[in-house]
Amino acid sequence: MIRVALRGLAGRKFRAALTALAIVLGVAMVSGTFVLTDTIDKAFNSIFVESYANTDAAISGKAPDISFEGDTAETPPVPASLLARVRALDGVQAAAGSVIDETATKILKPDGKAINTGGAPSFGFGIDPAQTAFNPLRLVDGTWPAGPDEVVIDAGTADDQGYDVGETVRIGTLKPVRSFRLVGIAQYGSVSSLGTATFAVFTIPTAQELLEREGKFDAISVAAKEGVSADELVADIKPILPPTAQVRTGVEQAEDDAAEVSEFVSFIRYFLLAFGGVALFVGAFVIFNTMSITVAQRTRELATLRTIGASRKQIRRAVLLEALVIGAVASVIGFALGIGLAYGLDWLFGVLNLDLPTTSMVIATRTVVVAFLIGIVVTVLAAFVPSIRATRISPILAVREGAELPRGRFSRFSPYIAGVLIVIALLLLARSMFTDELAIGDRLLSMAGGVLLLFVGVAMISPKLVRPLAAVVGVPGEKLAGISGYLARRNTLRNPGRTASTAAALMIGLALVTFVSVLANGMKASNRGAIEDQVKADFVVTSQDGYIPFVAGAGDAAAGATGVELATSVRSELGKVAGTDKYVTGIEPDKITSVYNFDWAEGSDRTLATLGEDGAILDKGFAEDEKLAVGDRFELQSGSGRSATLTVKALYEPPPFYPLLGSVSILKDKFDSLYDRPRNQFTFINVPGDPDAESEKPLEAALAKFPDAKVQTRESWIRAQDKEFNQFLIMLYVLLALSVIISIFGMINTLALAVFERTRELGMLRAVGMTRWQARVMIGSESVITALIGAALGLPLGMFLAAMVTRALDQYEVRYAIPLVPLLLFALVAVLVGLVAAIMPAQRAARLNVLQALQYE
Repeated sequence: MIRVALRGLAGRKFRAALTALAIVLGVAMVSGTFVLTDTIDKAFNSIFVESYANTDAAISGKAPDISFEGDTAETPPVPASLLARVRALDGVQAAAGSVIDETATKILKPDGKAINTGGAPSFGFGIDPAQTAFNPLRLVDGTWPAGPDEVVIDAGTADDQGYDVGETVRIGTLKPVRSFRLVGIAQYGSVSSLGTATFAVFTIPTAQELLEREGKFDAISVAAKEGVSADELVADIKPILPPTAQVRTGVEQAEDDAAEVSEFVSFIRYFLLAFGGVALFVGAFVIFNTMSITVAQRTRELATLRTIGASRKQIRRAVLLEALVIGAVASVIGFALGIGLAYGLDWLFGVLNLDLPTTSMVIATRTVVVAFLIGIVVTVLAAFVPSIRATRISPILAVREGAELPRGRFSRFSPYIAGVLIVIALLLLARSMFTDELAIGDRLLSMAGGVLLLFVGVAMISPKLVRPLAAVVGVPGEKLAGISGYLARRNTLRNPGRTASTAAALMIGLALVTFVSVLANGMKASNRGAIEDQVKADFVVTSQDGYIPFVAGAGDAAAGATGVELATSVRSELGKVAGTDKYVTGIEPDKITSVYNFDWAEGSDRTLATLGEDGAILDKGFAEDEKLAVGDRFELQSGSGRSATLTVKALYEPPPFYPLLGSVSILKDKFDSLYDRPRNQFTFINVPGDPDAESEKPLEAALAKFPDAKVQTRESWIRAQDKEFNQFLIMLYVLLALSVIISIFGMINTLALAVFERTRELGMLRAVGMTRWQARVMIGSESVITALIGAALGLPLGMFLAAMVTRALDQYEVRYAIPLVPLLLFALVAVLVGLVAAIMPAQRAARLNVLQALQYE
C-alpha cells in the first residue's frame, strides 16, 4: 500500500505540486519571520553585549518609575564630578563618563534636510577615545573626534548619503544646526546596519554643550581591578552615589537594556507570525478541498484496492501518507523560501522606512523544527477527514460506472454544527472585545479563536448559500457569455460543497483585507475629526516624524518669523499624576484658546487666566478615574524627579481618539521648572488671512536651523497622517496577499480536477458544436463565479468583524466608515483572481481531443 500511495502521488505530480504550494507559502512566512526576528535579536544583543563587554559596573541616573503607552521617563544625568570620586576607589581599574542622547541629534542630508529615522533613535554620543575599553564603537575609517568642530558618524548613514572622511556634515542638536568636519566613520562592533537609526560621535565637552549636559554625564562605565568581582565593585561604589544615581553590574545593565528591546522584537515576531498562521489556515482549506476531490475521483481505484484485500486502515493510511509526503516536501521548499522571504520582509520594512538593525543571518534549530512540524501537521490534519471518507468506499463500487462517495453519517447535521460554531465564535469575539477585566493574552486568544471558528462555521454553512449566490453573481456572465455562462453557473451548482470550500479559501483572505480596510478607514475619519475638533491654528510645527517632541528653540524661532500673528508652543513629557503615569503638557493660557478648542465640562476660556503657578486643567475622564474635582489638590512628579502640588482649576473633554494635550495641562513656565531639557510637542501658529505657500515660506526659513522641526498647514498635517495610515495598510495588504495567492492555487487545483473529472462531458460538448473559445469561456466563467461567491461571503464578513471591533473601541469614539472604492476594488480583485485561476484549466479543456475524451473512463 505504501508503494501504491507513492506511485499514485508520482502519477499526479502537477496536482501534488499545486497542493504543496498552499503549504509552501505558509511555511515560508513562518520560517522567514523567525529568521528575520532572530537576526534582529542577534543584532541588538551584539550591540548591548559589546557596549558593556569591558564594563564591570555601570552608573546612571535613577529614573522615576514612570511609563505610559510604551514610553518611559527620560533617565536623568549624574554629576560629572562623580567620575573623579569613582576613580579614587581602591577597587577601580578604570572609569569613563559618556554623554548619550537618543532623539535630539539629527544628521542632515547633502540637500539640507534632516534624515528621518522613522521613530528609530538618532543617537548623539560624547565618548572619551582614550578609554578604548569602554567604547562599543569600531572605526571603519578615519579617527575619533579631537576638537569641537569634528564628528564621527555611522557607516550606514555615510553610505546612504555619500559622506566621506574629510567632508563637511551639518548636524542639528538641542542647539541650532552646526557644521562639522567628518573625521571618521564607525559602526557598532559587528553590526553592519542600524536600520533607520543614526549616530554622531562628538568629543565629550562638545556633546555636553550641544545636548545640554554641561557638568553632567549620562553614564559612567567602570572596570574593576584584577581580583575584584563585579558585585564587590558595585558594593564599593554605592556609598558614594548621590540619591539621584544608581549602579548595576555591566551584565545586569546589558540584560536590562536587552529586555526592553526584546519586547519590541517579540511584538514584530508575533505580528508577522499571525499572517503566517492565516496563510496556513487558508492552505488547510485548499488541501482539504483537493484531497476530498481526489478521493472522490479515485472512488473506483480505491474500491478496487478494497476488492483485492486492502483494509479500511490501509486505505486511510495510504491517503494520509500522501499528505505526509506533500507536507514534508512543502516544508523543505517552504523553509528554503523562508530564508529568502526574510530578506523580502526586511526590504518591505525598508520601503516603509521601518528598517531595523541586522547582522549575519540567523537560522536557529527552533526555526527548522517549527517549519517542518507545522508544515507536516497542518497538511496531515487537513487530509484527515478525506482519509476517513476514503475508508467508507465499498468494494462493490469498483464495478459501478460513475460511482460517487457515500454521504457521511453526520453530513446531514453540518448546518447545525456550523450554527453552533458560529454562535461559539460570536461569544468568543464578544468576550474578547467587550470584557473589561481580561488579560491581553486571554483577549488575543479569544479573538483569534473566535475569528477562526467564525471562518470555519461560515465555510461549513456556505454550501447552502451557493445556489442563491450563484443565481446573483452568475447573471452577468450568463448575459455576456450566453450558453457558456449558463453552463458555468450550472457547473458551480453541480457540487455546492466543492464550490463552497473552494470559495472559502478566497473568502478568508478577502474578509481580512476588508476588515483592515474598513477599520483603518474608520480610524482615519476619527483621526481627522479629532484634529479638526481641537485645532483651529493656521499652521502646526511638529517633529519630522510628527510624534516625538522637538527642540523648544524651534518654536521660539517660528514665533519670530515674519508675518506671524500669534504663536504658542505646547510642551509635553511623562509624569506621575496623583500616582498614575500620564502625559503632562505645558501651555500658555493667554494664547492657547486662539489655536485650540477646549470642550469645557467645568470651567471656560476665562478660567485659563486664573491658572497660575499651581493650577492645572484635567481631562475629565482622567479626573473621574482618580476621583478629582475642581478645587482638589494633587501631587505631580516629573520625569526629572521634581515634584509640585497642584490645584484642579477646570475640567475639559478632549476627543478620546487623539487628544493632543496631556491628561494634565499646566503653565508652561511651571513645566519648564519641573523638567530638564523641556521640548515642544507642537507649536501652533496663526497668520493674517488664509494660510498659503507665501505665508509658509518665512516659517520654513525660520526653522531651517532646526532640522527636526517641520511646519505644515492644519490640512497638510491631517493628510500626512492619512498617508501614514495608508502606508500601514499597504504593508497589511502585502502580508495578506499570501492568503489570496494560496486561494488562487486552490482554485486552479479545483478547476483542473473538475476538467479532469468532466473529460467525457467536455468531449461530448465539443462533439455537439462547442468551440474551443466557448470551452475556455465556460471554465473561466465558472472560476469567476466561484471567486465572486468568495467575495460575496468575504466582504460582508470583513465588514461585520470591523463593526464588532469598532463597537469594542466605542470609548475612543472610533467611527465606522465603509470605504466604497476599496471594496469595489476588492470585488474586482476577486474577478481577476478567478480569471487568473482559470487560465491553465481552460487551456487544458480547450485542447482536449474530442475522440479521446469520448472514450475516457
